[in-house]
Amino acid sequence: MGTITNHPKVNLTQKRTYCEALKSDLKETFFPDNPFGGFKSLPPGRRVWYGLKYFVPILEWGPKYTLAYFRSDLLAGLTIASLAIPQGISYARLAGLPPIIGLYSSFVPPLIYAVFGSSKNLAVGTVAAASLLLASIIENDVTYAENPQLYVNIFFTAAFFTGVMQAALGFLRLGILVDFLSRSTITGFMGGTASIIILQQLKGMLGMTHFTTKTNIISVLHAIFHYRHEWRWESFVLGICFLVFLLLAKHLKEKMPKLFWVSAIAPLLVVILGGLFAFLVKGEEHGIPIVGELKKGINPLSIAHLTFKGKHLSVALKAGVLSGFLALAEGIAVGRSLALLKNEQIDGNKEMIAYGLMNIAGSFTSCYLTTGPFSKSAVNYHAGCKTQMSNVFMSICIMLVLLFLAPLFKYTPLVALSAIIIVAMIGLIEIHEFKRLFKVDKFDFIVCMAAFIGVVMFTMVIGLSVSVGLSLIRALIYVARPATCKLGNIPGTDIYLEMKQYTDACDVPGVLVLQVTSPIYFASAGYIRERISRWVEDEQNKRDKNEEDLQLVILEFGGVTAIDNSGIGMLFEVQKNLEKQGIKIAITNPRQEVAEKLVAAKFVESLGEEWIFLSIKEAIGAWLFTLHEATNKEVQV
Repeated sequence: MGTITNHPKVNLTQKRTYCEALKSDLKETFFPDNPFGGFKSLPPGRRVWYGLKYFVPILEWGPKYTLAYFRSDLLAGLTIASLAIPQGISYARLAGLPPIIGLYSSFVPPLIYAVFGSSKNLAVGTVAAASLLLASIIENDVTYAENPQLYVNIFFTAAFFTGVMQAALGFLRLGILVDFLSRSTITGFMGGTASIIILQQLKGMLGMTHFTTKTNIISVLHAIFHYRHEWRWESFVLGICFLVFLLLAKHLKEKMPKLFWVSAIAPLLVVILGGLFAFLVKGEEHGIPIVGELKKGINPLSIAHLTFKGKHLSVALKAGVLSGFLALAEGIAVGRSLALLKNEQIDGNKEMIAYGLMNIAGSFTSCYLTTGPFSKSAVNYHAGCKTQMSNVFMSICIMLVLLFLAPLFKYTPLVALSAIIIVAMIGLIEIHEFKRLFKVDKFDFIVCMAAFIGVVMFTMVIGLSVSVGLSLIRALIYVARPATCKLGNIPGTDIYLEMKQYTDACDVPGVLVLQVTSPIYFASAGYIRERISRWVEDEQNKRDKNEEDLQLVILEFGGVTAIDNSGIGMLFEVQKNLEKQGIKIAITNPRQEVAEKLVAAKFVESLGEEWIFLSIKEAIGAWLFTLHEATNKEVQV
């Protein structure tokens, strides 16, 4: 490096004005028709059109629809319909609802999603985890055996509250709330829920008629052995045959991905073959319970049956909000994962609006909670879907089943549904992910296990709450205890890196460079002040008598994305304390939002505008130049 003869000063007002003008020019030059750029300058008619296209994505892709897309979506729709029929019946049974409601829930919501949804790969339907969570909450208030109509009505009301909550989050752009359900939480929750669901299916596998409404493992195992006199070997043998068939189909798909359709239609084949077998041998007389009567006809209106009074309102609200958050997290995660495979993006806020509208419409038409299940969406993706129209074709297939074929599923053995659910749930217990979390991040492993053990040993709500609570505690720790590190110069360069990580980095005589890597809020301001004081104290103590005293502390603010009043007050205190010791303070690379607040709070005025820099190199250069001016000597860098 050479001799420093001058240094630049940063005029924050000029910089801010320049950035705003540049941003405006870029918008007008590159995005003149962007509804979120030059939107206000557009004619009213075009504004309405852009707004409609944003909230109703079918207006964007619908006019571009082609015959080639039609063929691909038709095939995908037929494929996922073959999976939707057995899953709809199975998950409705899991929720303690009449099986026909599972088919209703695969008719109306997919049509709504096709209009408002932004994911081309998502297939809409019911999910096992949300079905069991709803049942576990609602059964504490009323069971289907006690009052069938009220039980069903509370499910419809919960779906309404789910829809309202999801749509509100989307309109208010509060998708960040869903992020509090971390991947570790969802992995543990899904694994624990899948374990309980598998154990519960022993009721169907053994042909039992009595069982517990509780979901913890102790209650489930107690019920299985308490009613062991109801075990039927005929049902168990038939269930094992179905399990083997479904597992072989799943194994075939894993070994030969192009034959995914075999695994997709296997559940429907089990339902058809099981129904024929139960009909021919009169299964009910031989210990093989069947689904029972299914009425023909499309969804009856249920808007008049929504329950908004009495103690049932709070139960429906609790069930709707908790299951809605879970379903939202699962649906958005599935949509984003499949979009990445096609190098596409989806808008999380638009997805929440779509989920909300389809659940509100579903609650009016005898449906319970729906979202984008992974199994069905994965089949939709592998079947070659091109647009959201695959959901429409699936819905048409379900409509034909409801109108003409529903009574034929009367003889479906319950053991067939249990086998379908067991195979679907096995894939949700991600042992390999548990091992990976243990190796990579022990706290994430604890969060995951808290959800898993909480669900298995207590209730689904407790497992989810404890896991989310631990995640929040961890987030608060990160906020309240942000990292600060000492930077050193890499010899022969102008680069400054963390000295603990890069052992070649060197101290600059008389200078301490500290990097703050997080927002400075009231929760972290005191800790950051303490860390700066400790770094200064350590730096002064370790310097030999022959070395220069500490004269300059540089705070690198590139990672400080925000600062509040407590943070600004902390900077005033740090400045005052350092100046008492004869140490100057400089700040480098502050973000625009942070710089504006420092100017408004007059911290820049107190510090001196000449001590705000773009880079560490400029700050050190300015300090050396100041020394040179003071001592009237040439200083070499």
